[in-house]
Amino acid sequence: MPTSVEMTETDLYERLQHEVALFARRAEQTRLGGTDKIRSSLDRAAYLLLNRLHQEGPMGVKALAEGMGIDSSTVTRQVAPLVESGLVKRTSHPEDGRAVVLALSPRGQSRLAEVRAARRALMAEITEEWTPAERASFTGLLARFNAALSERHTSSGAAEQPGVAPCGHNS
Repeated sequence: MPTSVEMTETDLYERLQHEVALFARRAEQTRLGGTDKIRSSLDRAAYLLLNRLHQEGPMGVKALAEGMGIDSSTVTRQVAPLVESGLVKRTSHPEDGRAVVLALSPRGQSRLAEVRAARRALMAEITEEWTPAERASFTGLLARFNAALSERHTSSGAAEQPGVAPCGHNS
């Protein structure tokens, strides 16, 4: 395969789209078939919802949906099993008792911490032969790529990928 200097712009974009497709497939395979049950037992939507509630604190369905760039009905559907499993709790809004506020339960906080630790260990394992500078560079470029995707979806009026923060805070 030619080096990036020898590749045409079209070749680079072709390789980039192919590598992104492979990444998406392998990331999904890792999540579904990972050897670590903690890592693989939370689906992406659940992880991103728990992560958002952890980062931003208790909030209503509408605020959660807006922050994640998805509609309220999708958030309601995705939150229901999290409430049933005790990872998220529904409470009344302190100022408006009619409104519902979603918050991480202590069990949800603990579960999120377990999943994050397992995912950090996986990232350490996969990149163990990389230098710290290579890890930092890849992380920065991936965050920039995600932000550009998010901006494109937001500006085109399409729904943003659930929970993808433009600044790359969803880990």
